[in-house]
Amino acid sequence: MTETGFPLLSLMLAIPMAGAIACLIVPAQTARWIALLATLADLVLGVVLWLNFDLTPGAPEWQFTEYAPIFGRFAWALGIDGIALTLIALTVFLMPVCIGASWVAIEKRVGEYMAAFLFMETLMIGVFAAQDIFLFYIMFEAGLIPMYLIIGIWGGADRIYASYKFFLYTLLGSVLMLIAMLWMTREAGSTSIPVLMAFDFPAQAQTWLWLAFFASFAVKMPMWPVHTWLPDAHVQAPTAGSVILAGVLLKMGGYGFIRFSLPMFPEASAQFAPLVWGLSMVAVVYTSLVALVQNDMKKLIAYSSVAHMAIVTIGLFAFNQQGIEGAMMVMLGHGLVSGALFLCVGVIYDRLHTREIDRYGGLANNMPRYAVLFMLFTMASVGLPGTSNFVGELLALMGVYQASSWVALVCTTGIILGAAYMLYLYRRVVFGALTKPDVAAMPDLSARELALLVPVAAAVMWMGVYPESFLAPMRGNVASLVARVDRARPEGDAHLAMGKGAPAAASHGAHGAAAPEGHDVTAAPAAHGEAH
Repeated sequence: MTETGFPLLSLMLAIPMAGAIACLIVPAQTARWIALLATLADLVLGVVLWLNFDLTPGAPEWQFTEYAPIFGRFAWALGIDGIALTLIALTVFLMPVCIGASWVAIEKRVGEYMAAFLFMETLMIGVFAAQDIFLFYIMFEAGLIPMYLIIGIWGGADRIYASYKFFLYTLLGSVLMLIAMLWMTREAGSTSIPVLMAFDFPAQAQTWLWLAFFASFAVKMPMWPVHTWLPDAHVQAPTAGSVILAGVLLKMGGYGFIRFSLPMFPEASAQFAPLVWGLSMVAVVYTSLVALVQNDMKKLIAYSSVAHMAIVTIGLFAFNQQGIEGAMMVMLGHGLVSGALFLCVGVIYDRLHTREIDRYGGLANNMPRYAVLFMLFTMASVGLPGTSNFVGELLALMGVYQASSWVALVCTTGIILGAAYMLYLYRRVVFGALTKPDVAAMPDLSARELALLVPVAAAVMWMGVYPESFLAPMRGNVASLVARVDRARPEGDAHLAMGKGAPAAASHGAHGAAAPEGHDVTAAPAAHGEAH
């Protein structure tokens, strides 16, 4: 792993952090502009990161790397692969949208609110860019603090209960993960994530390590039955809080599975795959049925998020190229679509101050622009071809089908239920007679609201029409991951005969990562590992 000359990732972390400090000491309106400019600056740097990421065959797996020892084995170590690149791009894309969504809605303690969002942006990018396991842990856990404050200070009537529930659920799940990390670094003699990804931990230890990490990532996803904090957090959070919670924070659990559970504990991952499948199948069907009976729009979308993230976990534990790539695409697509749906709810909530579905109806008559964009995001949520979610769900289901046709059948049932609750929501809110005078008086989308929703709509369509632009950066890394799990899994494993996807996947590998020898994390970060 060669270190790059310009610390681009550190700059992407420093800009929102500096903006957060500035927001605390300036007037409210100035804080809004500082937050917007800081997030736009990070978006520009994210574009630079994307355009300069090397996809040519033979390119390093880890790029934009930075390394500076701090004390002992702990180091300021940053770097990204294609998987981290796409998630950082999602983060920097959604953050200016969140600031714009809060422009009018937040009136009290504006500086602190904007500072919390900027601080959270620093931590989210840090999670995806960290290459030191303890740096990852610090960023991963510290992200709870600004979200806790956003829900607890600027949330709804039951915000205190929701913020405590969110904080305790996610924190308690991570205590075991820290203990596991301490044991792993002593065993491997390094805190470098690339080194640990290539280290072969003893099979017996893998079982306990996998469970310790699972306790944290399952809550973060969130998986059934530890999902109950999510609907409360979404309902009470301000609109922008819901956008970033659904758009990025939930993806940290999936990223954790990809970065830690699968490559570091491949034998345990194969052993526990039926458990993950079982929990995910229950989530897909059960939370879809629960969403079908909701009368609060935010709660309905929150339960739909649990169902979509269950498709992510099923795809990841299919252990083949299509399944894992599909899971990543579902994460990216869901980040855009669920964020946009929460924005759509926020638009009408700002006008009528209620999220009850029955209070609306007939919005197509007086809010046609809103109705069109809301329809696009509704169709994307149910996986209409040509939209972002279709690509991810199709790939994930194809990967899962190679592993188990029964699991794929249950997932398909959940997708059908998803179409039922989303179309039911849309019909009740947008169609019908416009009989309520206060609803009839609601104005259509303002220029600011259009500026928030149209870019997201364009990204949703882009992902659906040209998914290769998102698949290409991650393909080699996914092939490496599949090869790593296949090497560790016993031949003829009765419950996981999934190797069929791997050979074909290997032929796709970008930058030579498909073959076992090409998994360059064993050799490439030598300087990094020795420094640790």
